[in-house]
Amino acid sequence: MTNSDIRNLAPKALWNHFSDLNAVPRPSKKEERVIQFIKDFGTRLQLETIEDEVGNVIIRKPASPGMEDRKMVVMQSHLDMVHQKNTDTTFDFDTQGIDMYIDGDWVRARGTTLGADNGLGVATIMAVLESDSIVHPAIEALFTIDEETGMTGAMGLKGGILKGDILLNLDTEEDDEIGVGCAGGVDVTAIRTYVEEQVEEGKVGYQIALRGLQGGHSGMDIHKGLGNANKLMNRLLYNGFENFGMRIAEIDGGSLRNAIPRESFASIVIDKIHQEAFVYEFGLLTATIKKEFETIEPELEIVLSEASLPAKVMELGVQEGFINSIYTAHNGVYRMSPDIQDLVETSNNIAKIIVKEGKIKIGCLTRSSVESSKIDLANALRASFELSGCEVTLSGDYPGWAPNMKSPILKVLVEKYKKLNQEAPLVAACHAGLECGILGQNYPDMDMISFGPTIKGAHSPDERASISSAKKYWEFVLEILKDIPKK
Repeated sequence: MTNSDIRNLAPKALWNHFSDLNAVPRPSKKEERVIQFIKDFGTRLQLETIEDEVGNVIIRKPASPGMEDRKMVVMQSHLDMVHQKNTDTTFDFDTQGIDMYIDGDWVRARGTTLGADNGLGVATIMAVLESDSIVHPAIEALFTIDEETGMTGAMGLKGGILKGDILLNLDTEEDDEIGVGCAGGVDVTAIRTYVEEQVEEGKVGYQIALRGLQGGHSGMDIHKGLGNANKLMNRLLYNGFENFGMRIAEIDGGSLRNAIPRESFASIVIDKIHQEAFVYEFGLLTATIKKEFETIEPELEIVLSEASLPAKVMELGVQEGFINSIYTAHNGVYRMSPDIQDLVETSNNIAKIIVKEGKIKIGCLTRSSVESSKIDLANALRASFELSGCEVTLSGDYPGWAPNMKSPILKVLVEKYKKLNQEAPLVAACHAGLECGILGQNYPDMDMISFGPTIKGAHSPDERASISSAKKYWEFVLEILKDIPKK
């Protein structure tokens, strides 16, 4: 089934707008086309349409007849999407629309991320804005930019622009969950230069390719024990260096900070005299790693192949410090919340490692719902990398969103969910970074809540959106809009 079949799914308004949106390339920090797409949409509907100074788009729609006495609602989603693809997929995110298909109850993309995060939220808002039959209060649609790589849209939205009293964030990824809090985050970046050394005679070159890991959302999936390509590659390199004096020429591992790295590639050099023993030991370690991860990472592939001999390798002392620092640096869950059951409080994702032409760059995303714990882990990472001679910077810091269990809109959503589904929803904080905490800095009196349809595998090519859940979620949206409290 193809993109055209997706347009016939129910609810049609939602899936048609999602299909239109997914035809527009919309990588983070390159949102010019999707910003114009949304502005044209608002203008075509003859609704007040504003672009603020950082690129967020606000579209306002008056209340339905009889709903003028209700509080104004801000419906909010982000325009950008995470761009990840499988190695064997040929796709240009800058020029191509997402190629979607139906797989049972799921909508998927062919070899790439789907963009349901947060495209289904954007499509929901578009459908409400366009409809002449949906009952709703005055709507202020807020489409933010660059949520996935820095939340600079939410950070740049000034106070006083929004007029709404209630914010509905449509970026939660389980349809039975109502979000009331989230983690904050900070980017930890380590860099250094080194002198490359000439490769001497009597050496042989190899390439290591580590791929086939699931990857996933570095917040929502961090507790699952998934393989991190950068940590696994470092384990291989550490073993080769310690036992055989292996030297590193290049490393290219991972991609985006908010995606658990699925692949890593390294170019290495070994003494010919150790070649046979190295290949044997590498095979044993590979088998051990695959055995450790066989349940959760059944597609993990580690391939060692002889390659042309690189001309230069890392300086010996720098290489030793680098490998040790990556081994020492924390990856995964750092602390579980003592206050909220099963909630990850603090974590780190060693997202990207580049070693090439005399330069090292390591990129991490540290998350926590507790500011002091976030800084504690960031400082631990800083110490690890500084011990290997790196210069470490902390940037892109954004706050978490503190739960308000007395929220009036929370009460509305819980009651509506119970009525529609004959069971109570899960009211929870999440370990992802939602924009509510940032928006709340300039709009502290706004009552905020987050919910959405079921999306699995976000930030990876396995991303998929449930068709049945989208229908359930759409009905929930309509019921919420009908029952917004009076002013």
